[in-house]
Amino acid sequence: MFSLDEFMGLTSCWEYLKNCKKPIFIYGMGDGCVKLLRQFENYGIKETGIFASDEFVRGHSFMGHVVKKLSQVEEEYEDFVVVLAFGAGYDSLIEKIDNISRKHKLLVPDTAVVGGEPFTKEFLKENFDRAKKVYDLMADEFSKKVFEYVVRYKITGDISYLREITTLPCEAYENILGVNFKGAYVDLGAYNGDTVREFIGFTKENHGKIIAVEPNGRNYRKLCEYGENIPELTCINAACWSFSGEITFSKGGGRMAKADEKGVLTKCISVDDLVGDEGCEYIKYDVEGAEKEALEGSRNTIKSFSPKLCVALYHRLSDMIDIPLQIYEMNKNYKFYVRHYPYYPAWETNLFCI
Repeated sequence: MFSLDEFMGLTSCWEYLKNCKKPIFIYGMGDGCVKLLRQFENYGIKETGIFASDEFVRGHSFMGHVVKKLSQVEEEYEDFVVVLAFGAGYDSLIEKIDNISRKHKLLVPDTAVVGGEPFTKEFLKENFDRAKKVYDLMADEFSKKVFEYVVRYKITGDISYLREITTLPCEAYENILGVNFKGAYVDLGAYNGDTVREFIGFTKENHGKIIAVEPNGRNYRKLCEYGENIPELTCINAACWSFSGEITFSKGGGRMAKADEKGVLTKCISVDDLVGDEGCEYIKYDVEGAEKEALEGSRNTIKSFSPKLCVALYHRLSDMIDIPLQIYEMNKNYKFYVRHYPYYPAWETNLFCI
């Protein structure tokens, strides 16, 4: 039951931490820790210290704290709270975090990949009617559960909600997307070719041409190296946007390359211009916070060809609500599904439209 009263009755991770009498230790350094400390300051939460994985601890300091090992913290404190400050998406690291959660109270606050504001009960209350509309659009009961449990996780920081609804990409291909594609597959935010590789692995030879779009130069070179022996793959060095032209893109590499006020002038292209009158069968959007702009640039394609869609729902605070409603406004014939892949925080939650 998708009930506002039930959500309002949950204890948010920020409420818990503010009222917590136990020592609070942040697990991890880097940008994630800086973001957390900013939220701690906003909510009046005081951390006790910081620890890191053993291989990263060399007696150094971070943000005014001597970085410790977990074993050192356990020797000093009998009971404490752990707050995760980084993303974990591979099996051994997820297992490590799960093991810590069995020994200590562990919270994984939901922090937006783009923008600083977390998903809160107040935000949900202001947008509940729209969130309920998205929930009601879901085509199967499991998608409704995934949507509800991700919202519960975002409020509480409790990863047990994510454990209950996590599935692997193979489940989405087998039960939602299918594995036979005659038309074109367009991969937006193709990175180094990882999701192209995944697509080819699941579809085998049952696919048409593949168009992979990646704006970051370093990532694009890796993508091209991967695609050297794949004749059906076309690689394009551009950002996907609401129009074709140029935009300013961040200089950062990796998956976090994104549209930014500071950066380098980068070619951008809309899906409508990219596929034209030929259309396509399947589009994947993972464009680091520019999903809404990229979807707007796909409006004619979505209305005219109804391609299958996979859209990341986790980059911005309102993506889980805004993106499904944006697509529904474009094409009301779609069926909507949501799946969450293994990742802490909920940075691998995706919308599928068929």
